Amino acid sequence: MKKILSALLAVVMICTFAFVIVSCKKSNTGSVYYLNFKPEQDKDWQALAQKYTQETGVEVVVVTAASNTYETTLKSEMAKSDAPTLFQVNGPVGLASWKNYCYDLKDSAIYKNLSSDDFALIDNGSVYGVAYVIETYGIIYNKLILNKYFTLEGAVASSIEEVNTFDKFKALVEDIQAKKTALGIEGAFTSSGMDSSSDWRFKTHLANMPIYYEFEETNPTSFATIEGRYLDNYKNIWDLYINNSTAAPSELAGKTGDDAAAEFRNGKAVFYQNGTWAYNDIKSVGDENLGMLPIYIGGPGEENQGLCTGSENYWCVNKNVSDADISATLDFLEWVITSDEGRTSMSSDMNFVTPFKTFTNEYQADNPLIKAANAYITAGKTSVKWLFPTMPSEQWKNDVGSALTAYAAGTGTWDNVKSAFVNGWAAEYSKVNG
Repeated sequence: MKKILSALLAVVMICTFAFVIVSCKKSNTGSVYYLNFKPEQDKDWQALAQKYTQETGVEVVVVTAASNTYETTLKSEMAKSDAPTLFQVNGPVGLASWKNYCYDLKDSAIYKNLSSDDFALIDNGSVYGVAYVIETYGIIYNKLILNKYFTLEGAVASSIEEVNTFDKFKALVEDIQAKKTALGIEGAFTSSGMDSSSDWRFKTHLANMPIYYEFEETNPTSFATIEGRYLDNYKNIWDLYINNSTAAPSELAGKTGDDAAAEFRNGKAVFYQNGTWAYNDIKSVGDENLGMLPIYIGGPGEENQGLCTGSENYWCVNKNVSDADISATLDFLEWVITSDEGRTSMSSDMNFVTPFKTFTNEYQADNPLIKAANAYITAGKTSVKWLFPTMPSEQWKNDVGSALTAYAAGTGTWDNVKSAFVNGWAAEYSKVNG
């Protein structure tokens, strides 16, 4: 009996010792929790996380915030004991709220492999964020339907190359709308949905246009106020969208991003404001039938304008998690930008144009929307800067979006949009910056 008890005790001690070793190893290894900003890439990040875990044994959890809820979700998750180890900010304005959470990335592989400091958030020598994707947006169009239109009697243009100003684009859109029956479509534009899954296209991306042209003129050193010099131009393009689409203006409050993508994909509309990230949603149209046009609003010199190119996606590592989790997160990011699996996923699956030197020619995204963006650059056109980071707050965007929706529905005026844009800008900037 004593021998049996001794043997059992030895087994228990060995198992306990093994458990401690495994537990310590797991603790020292750390884990990764990525709060992802982009719902359209959720499945790709989930697959990439699984590959990394299978290869290294390090746990990587990816949680994707619902569209238009990232900041709210981030605040909630950061308050938890198991906070994200990897998160995103949209630029200097977003960084202002989260700077105290950001680990200095100056010695990290993702910073050392960055092609330019233009793609980093740097303050007093510290690197708080690194952009991981450069994206482009404009007005995506269906070449097949457009070519059919160009053959119709009375067509206002014979090719898309003739369209390089707002006035020319307006004439084209309105004539397509008038001839929609002959073309077998429901509208020139897809629905400009103001549901939260879609409104960012207009309260942020379209709103960038009047900001861009004003700031090109004023070259401000502070973003505390905006004059609204190009808000009449903003009205003109918004009117063009909502009055020549597949849906009545009064229906836009309930229209979603999926509605717009489906309308374009199914050939119900010719034009669809979106960006290179939307390729996977509409690729069934056929690569040969996809093109992208600049968003013309009547700005000075717009015939030389290109597409809107930039980033609002900066990786930040949470400095307040354990050293093991920080190390695990940095290792994961290095693997993403250097391994065959990571680079293939980001370039081919996610269709990202990345700012890292590790993405050599065989790891370059290749789809017709990206080719269109590159063609404008090659032709010497001036890319429109993404100025979203100058927008004072998410609340400002929401207020502009509400005013746009009310205006479209006929329950609000354009003066309300102007007030939300100009007065709301000053008020939100003051609130955020004290």
